[in-house]
Amino acid sequence: MLFDWTPQAVVFDCDGLLMDTEPCWSVAETELFARRGLPFGPEQKALVIGKSVAAAADTMADVFGEPGSGPAIADELLAMVTDVVSAKAEAMPGAHELVDLAAAAVPVAVASNSPRALLEAALERGGFEFSISVAGDEVTAPKPAPEIYLTSCARLGVAPASALAFEDSMTGLRSARAAGVPVVGVPTLSGTEFPADVVVSSLRDAGLLAWLRRWRQPRLPPA
Repeated sequence: MLFDWTPQAVVFDCDGLLMDTEPCWSVAETELFARRGLPFGPEQKALVIGKSVAAAADTMADVFGEPGSGPAIADELLAMVTDVVSAKAEAMPGAHELVDLAAAAVPVAVASNSPRALLEAALERGGFEFSISVAGDEVTAPKPAPEIYLTSCARLGVAPASALAFEDSMTGLRSARAAGVPVVGVPTLSGTEFPADVVVSSLRDAGLLAWLRRWRQPRLPPA
């Protein structure tokens, strides 16, 4: 069941939520693993999905048996995925309608674990414009720490409990929850537990869109 309240602001994740960039990441990640003679499948994807580039690279360094090589792997990965995103990434089905409906009623922001350059590349590729955005390399501790959401809410001028987050990964969900922001989950990985406040299978969910349309309607006083 959807919420019976209207948030004062909305914060959207980007990768896997607004933009279908996960296939782009998978292309780059598969190549990184292949260069080391290793397979890349669902088990490996689960280790890195939703993490910041630095955190994902550190995880890969452990898997590769290359201690201390996280920064170099991060540079390699970022260069590869930025090229793929700029050329091939597409907006998720329903993403523009969802953002437009929310932005027509309340202030909105985007909060991503991607570094600024990659976030800008993804948003530009998808045709999204946000006046408020927070990137993973602009905070001390990216998701799953709460800083990205706390910073976003501060810039929006709302209390975290009055905002609403849209997330597709457990990393993002943990970040929003740690900040005290209610979450609508649209999980990228199907068949896994995703304990958001509300879970929908698509941004085009009819109930979700009907709820957002009600945000702009004046509420009658009780009889």
